[in-house]
Amino acid sequence: MFRKAAATTTSNGSYLQGQANGRLPSMDSGQPAQEGKVVLKKKVTLLRGISIIIGTIIGAGIFISPKGILKNTGSVGMSLTVWTACGILSLFGALCYAELGTCIKKSGGHYTYILEAFGPLPAFVRVWVELLIIRPAATAVISLAFGRYILEPFFMQCEIPELAIKLITAVGITLVMVLNSTSVSWSARIQIFLTFCKLVAILIIIVPGVIQLIKGETQHFKNAFAGNDASVTRLPLAFYSGMYAYSGWFYLNFVTEEVENPEKNIPLAICISMIIVTVGYVLTNVAYFTTISAGELLLSKAVAVTFAERLMGNFSLAVPVFVALSCFGSMNGGIFAVSRMFFVASREGHLPEILSMIHVRKHTPLPAVIVLHPLTMIMLFNGDLYSLLNFLSFARWLFIGLVVAGLIYLRYKRPDMPRPFKVPLFIPALFSFTCLFMVALSLYSDPVNTGIGFAITLTGVPAYYLFIVWDKKPKWFRKLLGK
Repeated sequence: MFRKAAATTTSNGSYLQGQANGRLPSMDSGQPAQEGKVVLKKKVTLLRGISIIIGTIIGAGIFISPKGILKNTGSVGMSLTVWTACGILSLFGALCYAELGTCIKKSGGHYTYILEAFGPLPAFVRVWVELLIIRPAATAVISLAFGRYILEPFFMQCEIPELAIKLITAVGITLVMVLNSTSVSWSARIQIFLTFCKLVAILIIIVPGVIQLIKGETQHFKNAFAGNDASVTRLPLAFYSGMYAYSGWFYLNFVTEEVENPEKNIPLAICISMIIVTVGYVLTNVAYFTTISAGELLLSKAVAVTFAERLMGNFSLAVPVFVALSCFGSMNGGIFAVSRMFFVASREGHLPEILSMIHVRKHTPLPAVIVLHPLTMIMLFNGDLYSLLNFLSFARWLFIGLVVAGLIYLRYKRPDMPRPFKVPLFIPALFSFTCLFMVALSLYSDPVNTGIGFAITLTGVPAYYLFIVWDKKPKWFRKLLGK
C-alpha cells in the first residue's frame, strides 16, 4: 500500500540530505527518481495555490478575532489600525516566504528553512512543537468554530449543547483527514469551492455594511479613538489575535515540491491572496461597526451572526452555513499543508520513518495526514483550547521570526544561491524584529501562558538528543521509531 518517498538532496553546505536508501534525486533536480520510488506529484496550479492561501487564512479568525483585538486595543479606531497593521505585516512576512520558496524549492515550510539556515536542532524543535501542540490545537480551535456555526441554524432560540458541538466537530475533523488521505486533486478542488464560499460570506457582510455607510450610519466611528485604554503590554495580545486571523499566508511554502512553476506561481499566489484578504478583513470590520457598537461586539458570541440578524432578517440563517464552510476550508488547507512538514521531517530522519511513506495509488502522504487525528481529538475533548491560543502563538511567531531572520543570514552565508524573487532587506529585518518584539513583550504581558509555551518548546531539546543524536538505542526503541 505504501512506499518510501524519494528523498531529496541539496547543494554542498546544506543540512537537507536524503535519509531513505541513500541520497536520491530531488523532485526539481531534473534527475529521475530510483526505480520503484513514488513522489508527490506537481498538482498545485496558481489558482489552487491562491485557494490554499485564501482558503486557509479566512476561517474563524475574522468571525472570532474582532472581539480579541477590540478588547486589547480599547477603541474602534485602534482596532481598525491593528487590523490594517497586521495585514501589512503579514504581507511583509509573505513576501519573505516568497523569496525563500523560490530559492529553496523543497516542501516543509518553516522546518525546511530553519534546517537550511540554522541546522537540525532548531528545525527539530520546530517540528516537535508543531506536532505536539500547534497543529492539533489550531485544528481543534478552527474545528470547534465549524461545529458551532454548522449547528447555529438549528439552535437559534437556545444555547447549543457543548457535547453536540464537539461531536459534530469530531466528524468534521475525520472528514478532512479522509479527504486529504484519499486524493490531492479532490482536496484541491474542494478547497477552490470552499474559497469561493468564503469570499461570498465576506461579501455578504461587506456589501450591507457599505450600504449602511452610504445611508450615514457612522455613529460608531465618531471619536473612534476615544476610550482607548490599551497599554503597550496589551498590544502584543491584540497583534496575536490579528496575526492569528491572518495566519495561513505561509502554507503554500509547505507544498513547494507540488507547485507548478514555483518561481512564478509562489510569489504571484502570495501577493494576490494577501491583497484580497487584507482588503476583505478591514472592510468586514468596518461593516461590523456600521451596525454593532464596540460594547455589543464584545458581548456577542458570534459577531457575523449578530450583524446578519440585524440587517438581513431570515436570510441571516445562511450566514452561519457560509461561516461553517469557511472554517471547513481552513481545516482542509491547514491539514493539506502541515502534513507535508511532517512528511519532509520524516524524510530527513527527524520523525518516524513511516511518516514519509506515500500511498502507491493515491499519491498522498497518508501516514503524515492521519498522525494528527488522535492528537487533535485529545485536544478537542480534553484541552482548554482558547487558553492554548496564546502560548501556541508564542511558539509559532518565535519560529516564524527565526525563519525570516534566517533569510537575512542566508543572504550573507550563501550569496550565490539563485534567488528568482528577492525582497528589499528592510522587509525581512522589520518583520523578524516585529515578531521577536511581540514574543518578548508577551513574556511580560502574559507570563503564564507564554511561559507554558516556552517550556513546551524547550522540551524539544532533550527530545532531539534522545531520539536523534543518541545512536545506541535498544533494538525495541529503534523498532518503535521505525528505524
